[in-house]
Amino acid sequence: MAIPDERGLSRRERQIMDFLFREGRASVAEVLDGIPDPPSYSAVRAMLRVLEHKGHVIHEEDGRAYIYKPTLPLETAQKSALKHLLKTFFDNSTEQAVAALLDLSGRKLTDGELERLTDQIKRAKREGR
Repeated sequence: MAIPDERGLSRRERQIMDFLFREGRASVAEVLDGIPDPPSYSAVRAMLRVLEHKGHVIHEEDGRAYIYKPTLPLETAQKSALKHLLKTFFDNSTEQAVAALLDLSGRKLTDGELERLTDQIKRAKREGR
């Protein structure tokens, strides 16, 4: 399955996709209630149709309402977004990206978080990644 290109999304379309990924599925009315400073009902409905045409969402009928959901599982979308982020801003360097995330967090990692990260690094070494 081809991954829809998220770079072509408007700010509003991105807000709608973010909401759908958080909720899993939603009607137009639920999207309207769930995004900041929403446009009209008709505008949200039109944007969902555009997102469907672009391949980002599908709908199913529930009585008279359409229920929209992302075409990709959240994990697949996350990986795609991270790959794009790595390529665009970090020259494909996982090390640079992790260093930036650690610096950006503004808080110390807990012992548990450090242990889990250490375990993941050890596993990556064993697997030759």
